[in-house]
Amino acid sequence: MKVMGIAGRSGMGKTTLLERLVPHFTAQGLRVSLIKHSHKDIEVDRPGKDSYRLREAGCQEVLLLGRTRWALMHELRGDPEPELPYLLSRLQHCDLVLVEGFKGGDFPKLEVFRPAHGAPPLWPEWPGIAAVASDAVLEDCPLPVVSLGDTAGIAEVVWGRAGSV
Repeated sequence: MKVMGIAGRSGMGKTTLLERLVPHFTAQGLRVSLIKHSHKDIEVDRPGKDSYRLREAGCQEVLLLGRTRWALMHELRGDPEPELPYLLSRLQHCDLVLVEGFKGGDFPKLEVFRPAHGAPPLWPEWPGIAAVASDAVLEDCPLPVVSLGDTAGIAEVVWGRAGSV
């Protein structure tokens, strides 16, 4: 299983890029999974549903199974957020795991960077940035830079620089 992060500041287009990369890889017959880290509280369940009520009653985990998907919800209940290796161990086998978030983790990442947004790049300071996808020429960047519009080129960099788990 290979792992590659997609990093960048808010509004740079990480999710939009992922929406292009995932179909590119799956068209090649690869199984792709995603781990997305958010600094916000997330809610994948709805108040009033049985699973929600039982989580609120104190269940540590609730596994919800339907005809087309299943989801495992785990309540942290004050415990620290798990590290990426633990989360990776929870996934079923696949060819590639794309990770959005976990900017500070020490694993290979592709930075999505748009200078026009006015925020500085991550690559000079964050660990693991292995390449950059940008909509501009970055003459001062010592890393490989791929055009943000070149999905096949970005996919080649992602696959070639992804780490193995």
